[in-house]
Amino acid sequence: MSKSPKSKAARPVGPVVDPLPPGAKPDLRPLHGRWVRLDAVSVARHAQSLFNSFHGKDPDGEVWTWLAYGPFDDLDSFAHWLEDKEKSRDPWFYAIIDRKTGEAVGMASYLRADPGNGAIEIGHIWFSPALQRTREATEAIYLLIRHAFDDLGVRRLEWKCDALNQPSRNAAKRFGFVFEGIFRQHFIVKGRNRDTAWFSIIDKEWPRIRKGFETWLAEDNFDADGKQKAKLQVT
Repeated sequence: MSKSPKSKAARPVGPVVDPLPPGAKPDLRPLHGRWVRLDAVSVARHAQSLFNSFHGKDPDGEVWTWLAYGPFDDLDSFAHWLEDKEKSRDPWFYAIIDRKTGEAVGMASYLRADPGNGAIEIGHIWFSPALQRTREATEAIYLLIRHAFDDLGVRRLEWKCDALNQPSRNAAKRFGFVFEGIFRQHFIVKGRNRDTAWFSIIDKEWPRIRKGFETWLAEDNFDADGKQKAKLQVT
């Protein structure tokens, strides 16, 4: 009796790179997944496709509601903003590339690196309308979390968002982050007070969370249309 083939869990795709020393800061190496790849953001390579990913598809500017920047009405203003992000080193900005199309469809970053204490944050996350609520979006977050714990060797990974941003708070919990509380009047964003909700994952929680992600990202968890069969379970 022949054995049925095992489904493939989410594993690195792409070339093997040299390991980072313990407590290293991000070096913007590509992060390879099955459906997406994260590349260091580049105006030359990504400005046009990133702009196309939201321009005309987000008429109310909802992509930028909870961010300190945006919306952007034209390519020139967006590219000018992106120049600073390409040069920045803390935050370190990535473009999220759809491997099927080769187009950039969103951004994310590492920030507030504290190698001495083994802590870092992921943030500045925005997904184009086409990327939102997809397996590709979840895989992008998984790649960031995995790189932080498996390569950067962090002890603590943080997620912060506007306390009023319920979708981001729900996403943090879905991805395994633990709510830690509210920092009141933490920032002024676009002329409005922002209270900030804090979440974290610590290193001892990561093996359990990784298993949940890899089970969810397995090919046999999706139908022919890319719809999930089982929900992400990281608890």
